[in-house]
Amino acid sequence: MTTVKMEGTAMTKKTTTVPENYDSIRTGIVELLKTARSAAARNVNSIMTAVYWDIGRRIVKFEQDGEHRAEYGDQLIEQLAGDLTRQFGRGFGRANLWQMRAFYRAWPEAKILQTLSGESITPFDTNNIEDNTSSVLALGSRFALPWSAYVRLLSVRNSEARSFYETEALRSGWSIRQLDRQIGTQFYERMVLSQNKAAMLEKTANSEPGDLVTPEEAIKDPFVLEFLDLKDEFSESDLEQALIHRLTDFLLELGDDFAFLGRQRRLRIDDTWFRIDLIFFHRRLRALVIVDLKVGRFSYADAGQMHLYLNYASEHWMKPGENPPVGLILCAEKGAAEAHYALDYLPNKVLAAEYQTVLPNEKLIADELERSRRELEQRAAANAGRSPLQ
Repeated sequence: MTTVKMEGTAMTKKTTTVPENYDSIRTGIVELLKTARSAAARNVNSIMTAVYWDIGRRIVKFEQDGEHRAEYGDQLIEQLAGDLTRQFGRGFGRANLWQMRAFYRAWPEAKILQTLSGESITPFDTNNIEDNTSSVLALGSRFALPWSAYVRLLSVRNSEARSFYETEALRSGWSIRQLDRQIGTQFYERMVLSQNKAAMLEKTANSEPGDLVTPEEAIKDPFVLEFLDLKDEFSESDLEQALIHRLTDFLLELGDDFAFLGRQRRLRIDDTWFRIDLIFFHRRLRALVIVDLKVGRFSYADAGQMHLYLNYASEHWMKPGENPPVGLILCAEKGAAEAHYALDYLPNKVLAAEYQTVLPNEKLIADELERSRRELEQRAAANAGRSPLQ
């Protein structure tokens, strides 16, 4: 045994003993928990994928029973999207249901339900909950890749290329990031033209920094959060999260014009996910205000991304009688805090001028951003027992 003494000024001396093999016990438990978390993430993904596949199957079967299939399918998905969203939350909009339908058509029953042993897997029976549990687990085992990977594969229109990417992702254990990179660089087309295919395939097994997806990242996958109807409120850093909270309070304290609507809101455009830091409604302008915080220096890419947000908000979030949304880009780089309104999106200069006179001064917001950043950094430094960096 190893004896550890603990002493205190006004306390009686105490001793604790640590087993000599403690490190091996701790290491074993750590590995067990890591394995369990990875398995849990895989199981959530496989079950989600199996359910989405079966939803697609039911939609297609229902369409095939209709006399006017195209119109029949449109009506079905429109009705389902409304009902399922009300009951189960995000993840069951029209676009998602069409994607599930496309998923089933790309991976039909003949390809999925037949097991390697020759036995067939029975799809879910709505009248038998117990059988459904075993069916969903069995069907989930047929989808070795996470749902995010199948979504990315659906964007590959060439069926041979799609099959190739799926096979290689399974063979080489590609992460979503690796799969996305290979598809984006047209690896299949380049390999077909290559004289040394074996060498190219060997290179794809090499991962890059950041390719590995941790169990925490897998559970925070927006698709998983949608499926489980969990809130998605997290930030890239403690400083960013703290600044967002400070800026929320600051804007609300400027008067009663700003009404808070949401924080860290996810939005999906095609197969790409974005996260909007803050959304307000400005009462006098009768317009949404989209706030995007950047801890680094402002770039033209930030402006382009903001206009993407504004276009999306204008199409999907604006209500009748409201004015077009306006964007506020905040940059919190050390010593150079900036605030920029994206007003060139507005349809005319008169409206832009009105927005400029009603909205808070950019310098006022930038000064508050800088003040908050320095205060938060000083507090963090104090808690760490060191002097803040100047």
